[in-house]
Amino acid sequence: MSPADTGPEDPDSDPAPPLSALSPGRSRAAVTRLLSRAFEGPVVVESCEQLAPWAVLRARLADPGPGRPSTVIVKWARDNAAGRRTEPDRIRTEFAALCFLARDLRLSLASRPLALDPAGPMIALEDLGPRHSLETVLRERGAGDATIPHLIAFAEALGRLNAATAGEAARFRERMREAGGVERGSEGEAPSERTVRAAVAFAASMGAGVTGAAEADLAAALEELADPGPFLALTNGDSGMNNFLLGDTGGRLIDFEAAGFRHALTSASNLHVPGPPWITVADPVALGLEDAYRTALGSTVPQALDDRRFGFGMAAASLAHALQRLGRLPVLLRRAPGDASHRQMISTLEAAARAAETHRALPGLAGWARRVADMLRSRWRHADADFTACPAFTPRDRHLGPAPRDRPHSDGLPAVLYVVA
Repeated sequence: MSPADTGPEDPDSDPAPPLSALSPGRSRAAVTRLLSRAFEGPVVVESCEQLAPWAVLRARLADPGPGRPSTVIVKWARDNAAGRRTEPDRIRTEFAALCFLARDLRLSLASRPLALDPAGPMIALEDLGPRHSLETVLRERGAGDATIPHLIAFAEALGRLNAATAGEAARFRERMREAGGVERGSEGEAPSERTVRAAVAFAASMGAGVTGAAEADLAAALEELADPGPFLALTNGDSGMNNFLLGDTGGRLIDFEAAGFRHALTSASNLHVPGPPWITVADPVALGLEDAYRTALGSTVPQALDDRRFGFGMAAASLAHALQRLGRLPVLLRRAPGDASHRQMISTLEAAARAAETHRALPGLAGWARRVADMLRSRWRHADADFTACPAFTPRDRHLGPAPRDRPHSDGLPAVLYVVA
């Protein structure tokens, strides 16, 4: 969710309702009451502009007076037909996390919380605009000299967040109790063992069983994520580049609805594994993104500077992230040939395997991920591509066309994809 930007979310997510569809409890009167609480005095709301497609609006104050901003962000629980991410406690969780960061730790990595209406629930937050998400900037400019500093800032922000919160779980959970939030240990890039095992079982039903070294590696990866040790830290649960806003005063992380303490490297896996908007990402080692993250995290977690310890954790997090996405395979199999999600699924598995190979960890599980990718290439001929030849941050919805490939299909016909500008 990017309240200062209008770029897309996860292409498979559901939009928030239009402002006109909101219940009376979320009307301008409710917003006025919330902001009056935030500023401990009466306010006049001049206008409310929904930042579609999110359940977010920008409230503009009439004659705000000294010490008050002219605009404030108001966010409420989603309400959509599919019922995804609609739990009211997510809004309370976000407020608790932002209070923890801004008031307990004095960090300026996220929006400042202003007020909570727990019954709504609605929250008022500092307006971070005008800013643009890193995702939007990469879509417009790609990965080059102008955007690499933004990527490094993103990696550093993730590392700083993890470094500052490591060892602070008790204070966070006190904030959660006060606000009525619910900590979700398993969310998004940090899947539960059940989610991972279900994805593996489905792949096995298609002929890609996990045995021997791969099974041992899977157990070791799941154990690493379940018991992070010194890597236990706060993440927002959705550390994609759409949730990092760029501005003149530095980058800010947003969307803490799924905030919780979990393995820190689950957030950093986004440096290696393409998120929902992408087919490919940049090489985080070659560009120095991983080093930027490790240096920041290592300021309080020295184990991050140990190549073996860090590499194992990153391999586990990256492969688990890919397996979480693999859980969508039953849905993807029902989609028409040519659907962009087929290419993305293959690329995601291969990117996670590449992360493990880079760190010389979990070779059995990495090899299994590549076997699943090869199986999907055979099934989805339109998606049999050399993704390493695509530019970094190729959008998932970019048109791709046929090009020769040096590995033929079983019928002898070449099939590869190249990016059409």
